[in-house]
Amino acid sequence: MAVKRCEASIDVVKAAEIRITNVFNNGLPVYMSFSGGKDSLCMAQLIYNLVQRGKINPAQLTVQFIDEEAIFSCIEETVKAWRKRFLLMGAKFEWFCLEVKHYNCFNELSNDETFICWDSTKEDVWVRRPPSFAIRTHPKLRPRIDAYQDFLPRVCQDGLTITGIRTAESVQRLQNIASMTKAGRAMTNKHQVFPIYDWTNNDVWLYLLNEHVEIPEIYLFLWQAGTKKGQLRVSQFFSVDTARSLVSMNEYYPDLMERVIRREPNAYLAALYWDSEMFGRSTAARKENEKGQETKDYKAELIEMFNHMDVYFNTEHKRYVASRYRNFFISVAAIATDKDYKAIYEGLVSGDPKLRSYRALYQRIYGRYITEAKREEVKRNG
Repeated sequence: MAVKRCEASIDVVKAAEIRITNVFNNGLPVYMSFSGGKDSLCMAQLIYNLVQRGKINPAQLTVQFIDEEAIFSCIEETVKAWRKRFLLMGAKFEWFCLEVKHYNCFNELSNDETFICWDSTKEDVWVRRPPSFAIRTHPKLRPRIDAYQDFLPRVCQDGLTITGIRTAESVQRLQNIASMTKAGRAMTNKHQVFPIYDWTNNDVWLYLLNEHVEIPEIYLFLWQAGTKKGQLRVSQFFSVDTARSLVSMNEYYPDLMERVIRREPNAYLAALYWDSEMFGRSTAARKENEKGQETKDYKAELIEMFNHMDVYFNTEHKRYVASRYRNFFISVAAIATDKDYKAIYEGLVSGDPKLRSYRALYQRIYGRYITEAKREEVKRNG
């Protein structure tokens, strides 16, 4: 789907403030998803400023933090500091330490929703201990079955939820929000509103700078380690976004890998094979490691995998993802390049449970085809 961007007459900060104020003006309970990351810090500061100016009622607000156990200590300290600020302003703060399912990029060398946060059967190897005030159980939770995306909508069904999702983070988000606004809707069917959906990475960092918001030190460590600005994402250790940083972050947190491997033994794979196709990397280090190796026929590899789905994909969800890739592979066979086949192959090998890589590939391959077709048409008519 083509997405058309329009320039507004106000800046993104003012637009976000208007959206947040409109949410509170409904008079319903307002829930805010908070993670301690850069986007949720922007949301928190926006709300704090509006409360200080008397524009919104903090008594309507409940801030929710899903503690995923395997998080950096600086994220925990940041959330604790903001918890105190929210409570002092008159809002509620719910710190959940629950047995929810989470994606684990170290499980069988692929992303799989098999990690159980705060697993009661593995308490002796928890990465850290939950705070004393944490909520450990909830009547609306199906322990070890629900992901937090399943659980939270049940808790928040009496109100509206605001979260810091931005379209700049992925093609999928851009298309979903574009479809939503095109249909004349301002929120999802789960009553979610995204006040900073149109902020760029530069907008985020500039706002945090201008408002003097203290950021978790992990962002500075990632930057010092060479992480690009667009990849400065922090989440639970076993998510692919954060797994890529574990090895380099051991320099700043000396006991980090020891604690992580004790909790998830397969995490040692990050140290051994991070710069490989296992994690879909395209770095200079990987190119150097693979220098001199025989060039792989990625198209043939894909055909082999698709012809033996039960062998290569051993869970129902993996087979579902593989079937989407197979249909895509067939549909682009006439226009795909060797580079495209390699990207499709690595999307399958490294795991793509939420089909993010799939959607990006779809956009890239068909977008290139359309651009080249238009160029050829101009040449013929010129």
